[in-house]
Order: sequence, then structure tokens, then C-alpha cells
Amino acid sequence: MRVVVADDSVLLREGLVRLLTEVDCEVVAAVEDAPSFLRAAAEQRPDVAIVDVRMPPNMTDDGLRAAVEARTSRPELGILMLSAYVELSYADVLLSDGRGGVGYLLKDRITSLETLVDALRTITAGGTVLDPEVVAQLLVARRADPLSALSAREKEVLALMAEGRSNAAIAERLVITGGAVEKHISNIFAKINLPDVGSDNRRVLAVLAWLRAR
Repeated sequence: MRVVVADDSVLLREGLVRLLTEVDCEVVAAVEDAPSFLRAAAEQRPDVAIVDVRMPPNMTDDGLRAAVEARTSRPELGILMLSAYVELSYADVLLSDGRGGVGYLLKDRITSLETLVDALRTITAGGTVLDPEVVAQLLVARRADPLSALSAREKEVLALMAEGRSNAAIAERLVITGGAVEKHISNIFAKINLPDVGSDNRRVLAVLAWLRAR
């Protein structure tokens, strides 16, 4: 199993390299920031990557953004995201394409090397691995109405997005400006907690939230 490790913590990064080497995984690169991860993923063509959600250069969701970009280039690449805490919007982004081969684990819940290796094997086989706490919070979130915070106008805009209409078509239908449509869509993304990992991707996720609530 060829693995890339991407984490800005040198202790965690080097620790993962040593542990994985002990179980005969081939760590082809160990990097500390998102741009370096993208280069390593392209050049080394690993089977799976272990990526921290928050990494340099911005220390926000750079790791997640890079993972989504890497999977766009190589859909067969397995991705195991590591995080210090549960971010449901990040889990949604990771799972949104429905292809499998992904995982989301909390760092402090990985209590053994066996747990980590089992997760990597599942992911490389096309399966999905989620921390139990992530699953529990996703279930709670699914029971709630994700659209309850939207205004009536924002719901109208989202309904038209679900019909596949462009921003210009939405503006014409609602007799508002294109700028107003963009502002409504930005508010929708913020209110249903969709991180910016590409506007098209967020648009799809917003529509999926609308369809789930019907």
C-alpha cells in the first residue's frame, strides 16, 4: 500500500510514517502543507493519502480542499481525513460524490495502529470509514431541518437552483438583479454550513440538502 502523509504537526507526521513503515506500508511522501500534498499526490500516485483537515498555508480547511482537488484529478485515490474535532460540513463534502474510498477519523480516537491500518485497507478497497462520533452527529443533523434558517426568498432561490437554473435565469424568474441572486446564494451556503471548496460543489450540496428536506 503506497501512502502519502500530509500533516503540519511534525510529531504526528513522523509518528505516522514510522508506524506505517512497521506494518509494511510504503510511505512515498510526508508533507506539511496543502500545496506539497497536491504535488506529492500527482507525482507519487499513492493508493491512499492521510490528510489533516486544517493545514498551511491558511490553516482553515486547506487539507480538505486539497483532498477534494486530488480526488478530482484521480478519483481512485483513497482519502483518510484526520481532524481534531467533528465538522459535519467537512464530512458532507467528503461523502458528497458517493464513490467511497474515503474516511473521516478524529485524531484522539485513533487508539491503535490496527485501527488505522484497518481504516486504510477499507478505504483502498473502496469502502467508507467514519468515526462513530461523526456518524452520531450526522444522524442528529439529518433529523433536523437544514433549511429552517433560510428566509422565504432564499428558499425560492434554492428551489430554482434545484431545477438546474443558472443565476441569470433565477434573476429573471424572480425579477431581481444578478447581484441579489449571488448574495442570496452566499447566504444559503453560510446558513446550511457549506465550506467553500469550490462553488460548483457547494451548489450541488445545497441542492442535495433541499431534496433531502422534501
